[in-house]
Amino acid sequence: MAKPTGFLEYSRELPGDLDPQERVLHWNEFHRHFSEDKLRTQAARCMDCGIPFCHTGKLFNGMASGCPINNLIPEWNDLVYRGLWKQALIRLRTTNNFPEFTGRVCPAPCEGSCTLGINDPPVTIKNIELAIVEKGYQEGWILPEPPATRTGKKVAVVGSGPSGLACADLLNHAGHLVTVFERADQVGGLLMYGIPNMKLDKSIVQRRIDLMAAEGITFTTNTEVGKDYPADQLLHNFDAVVLCGGATKPRDLPIEGRDLKGIHYAIEFLHANTRNLLGASLAEGGKRTISARGKDVLVIGGGDTGTDCVGTALRHGCSSVTQFEILEQPPKERQPDNPWPEWPRVLKVDYGQEEAIAIYGDDPRVYTIQSKRFVGDEKGRVKEVHTVQVEWAPGANGRLVPREIPGTEKVWPTQLVLLAMGFLGPEDQLLDQLSVTRDERSNVKAAFGQFATSVPGVFSAGDMRRGQSLVVWAIREGRGAAREVDRYLMGSTRIRG
Repeated sequence: MAKPTGFLEYSRELPGDLDPQERVLHWNEFHRHFSEDKLRTQAARCMDCGIPFCHTGKLFNGMASGCPINNLIPEWNDLVYRGLWKQALIRLRTTNNFPEFTGRVCPAPCEGSCTLGINDPPVTIKNIELAIVEKGYQEGWILPEPPATRTGKKVAVVGSGPSGLACADLLNHAGHLVTVFERADQVGGLLMYGIPNMKLDKSIVQRRIDLMAAEGITFTTNTEVGKDYPADQLLHNFDAVVLCGGATKPRDLPIEGRDLKGIHYAIEFLHANTRNLLGASLAEGGKRTISARGKDVLVIGGGDTGTDCVGTALRHGCSSVTQFEILEQPPKERQPDNPWPEWPRVLKVDYGQEEAIAIYGDDPRVYTIQSKRFVGDEKGRVKEVHTVQVEWAPGANGRLVPREIPGTEKVWPTQLVLLAMGFLGPEDQLLDQLSVTRDERSNVKAAFGQFATSVPGVFSAGDMRRGQSLVVWAIREGRGAAREVDRYLMGSTRIRG
């Protein structure tokens, strides 16, 4: 334990962000950084608990409790407090392939399960994690480390999101020849095109990709396996295959007027925006970049993707932005049925809402609201959405269902609707060609911890296997799949997944 009385002497403190009014004028990351002295003080608050729930990585009531990749948090907090940054980096990299990603975009379930958080604000784990890895880059401690020997075994990883990259990274270091297939023009999956630049600068993603390429991984872009590269050829050319294509089938809203112009899936909006920032042509496959400038924007969906749409629309210069959520507003404090160390289901103001409040004076979120139909103008473009408020009440089977409240109908003007209601599962083409078995949710059926599909030599990890989830869960899945692929190829494994 770094400082036995640290949690009594110091309060939680985070570096302030750029002012919302300023940061919406650009696409740069907006989080400021602490000095080393400040970081050491925050690390001193870690109590090195006898049972550190911060790195348990368990699921309670369907939500993560503690770090899913089992980061050795108390250990590197202690090392940071003592100024041993390089040793802290070594401990961090033992469990986390990409702390520069999780330190930026992870919602930090570790902090939700910090023991100090029972009666005080938790340790600033996420902020310290990011500081460790960025110091590693600044000091030149993170350099290409290609394997000393090669096994001669060839592995194909389909998909270059966080699970695919984590899997490829460990398999490459085990000595296998790894090829990562990506259908987009840039490597990174949702890290590149699904998360906006102000949350994760694309140079940070490319920095890691360049490092992995220097270590011997082959990245093949603009290649959709199952379309540009036949699935049977994949099985013929590689000793093992890992499917990490994500859950990319967006949930639709099939109500009247859905076919009007100006209604898009959120991922289309975010993907096109990032392509534009990276200098791509405005036209992609016949679709032009979707602009929110001067429009009343409606975001349907209250998760992280919805928040990203709010932040992106504000940077476009929208006239207004509103965010619909069919669920009830979360409470401001933990409720008795949501005890520690469960993830705290409480109201949070994320960066997008904070920016909207700063610009328009109000939180853009509207709760317990249901869209009934879209209405268009004479040119076939959406101009308004009709809604009704709902209340959640027990249905016939006892489960809560939304019921419309008479007299609460309302019309909202909008010229751009973004559907951010989550994803239903993986796309079908490749999985059908490989004839892999699916589970009841249409995901690839592969047991957690084994990751093997019904087809010998074919494995699966990440959202394609478990459904839509967090980046940190995807990394854990990719690590576990790498371990099992190595065992399949070599008979045993030294990979810690």
